[in-house]
Amino acid sequence: MEPHSSGGVAGQNAPTEAGLHARVLDHLGTAICGGDLPPGLVLNIDDLVDRYAVSRSVVREVLRVLASIGFIETRRRVGVMIRPPDAWNVFDPQVIHWRLASAGRIAQIRSITELRTAVEPHAAWLAAGRVGHDEASELVGLAARMWAAGKAGDEERFLRLDIEFHRRVLAASGNEMFVKLQNLVAEVLSGRHHYNLMPHHPHEQALQLHADVAQAIQRRDGERARSAMVQIMEHAFDEMKAIWEQTADPAVPPTAGDAR
Repeated sequence: MEPHSSGGVAGQNAPTEAGLHARVLDHLGTAICGGDLPPGLVLNIDDLVDRYAVSRSVVREVLRVLASIGFIETRRRVGVMIRPPDAWNVFDPQVIHWRLASAGRIAQIRSITELRTAVEPHAAWLAAGRVGHDEASELVGLAARMWAAGKAGDEERFLRLDIEFHRRVLAASGNEMFVKLQNLVAEVLSGRHHYNLMPHHPHEQALQLHADVAQAIQRRDGERARSAMVQIMEHAFDEMKAIWEQTADPAVPPTAGDAR
């Protein structure tokens, strides 16, 4: 990628330091996730300053962020070194965003799907016992709006509602650790949409299952809520596998899928 420049008339459309920081961070994060900057590689601050045409303070702040999520470490007499994936904070939404932008996006979606399959059915079960009356009614209404958006083929609106639906189920569980997963879920759903790893028109069965989850929670039927959420995950695994077999990056075998 070409270095970023702050050319042009001073004060007019010149990138801010925050904008430069975000751009350099995004480029380096994506390159590390994609393997272009492999584990063990040593980064030189002066080289990064020259490459991106930014100040040393911008580079140092970028490196501070990368260190905070486990991407790099500073070693005496060595310098700033790229760390292997097992050192990364894989729950950080920014890390998920970069991994989805890399050749490993299928593996990233698979790992999050497996996590969601373990957590979201239990979250639905908990929500049935803890949700308030108004929250339950809003969830049923949200499922109805999802149905309408899905039937109308309004992908953008459906995505927003889908993210909100799963956010509310996690929140209604009353488990503060489950709630913290909502940004992770939003990132992977948005990424799947961005990379065309989802059907353009949701299957009617998937729409019905979302309604079943909401209605079961409203009726305080935890077992039914759990069962319907499990079926959402299972249905999406089958649905997405067919799409990935046609669109998957050749560097990554299409071995699994994600759920709404």
